[in-house]
Amino acid sequence: MSAQPLSESQEAAVRALVRSGRIREVEVDATRAANFLELADERLWELPSLSSPVVRLGIAYDAAHDVGEAFLAAYGYATVNGAGQHAAIGDFLVAILDAPPEAASAAIHFDRARRARNQQNYRATTVGDGQAVAVEEAAVILRAAATASGVGT
Repeated sequence: MSAQPLSESQEAAVRALVRSGRIREVEVDATRAANFLELADERLWELPSLSSPVVRLGIAYDAAHDVGEAFLAAYGYATVNGAGQHAAIGDFLVAILDAPPEAASAAIHFDRARRARNQQNYRATTVGDGQAVAVEEAAVILRAAATASGVGT
């Protein structure tokens, strides 16, 4: 099974990302998509054994990032090299996950998680348990959205 076709509005949003230079077209790569989902699954599997909110947030964010990379590969896109690659993944997720509401919300939350992770990594801000839980929940929802969309299968 391959990824479900995008709607006209989703395709238009993705084309806008390509025109803006945020992402580029590449060959569809179902194997790459599946590999990224395996990485995400491994990270998600390990989360319950972790107690530190900082570590949980980082691992959950990485899992969500892996899912984003899987979506890109499954639809034949990649981020361009350079600054803003993680933000471009978030923009792609928002463009293609406009429904159901939980997936759309998780796609939006990816960017919040990215900013929280950056604040923690580059400004040594603290991470609360609530932040970590929210990122974990978003990662799980994004992973389920990948399955529902036929990504990586």
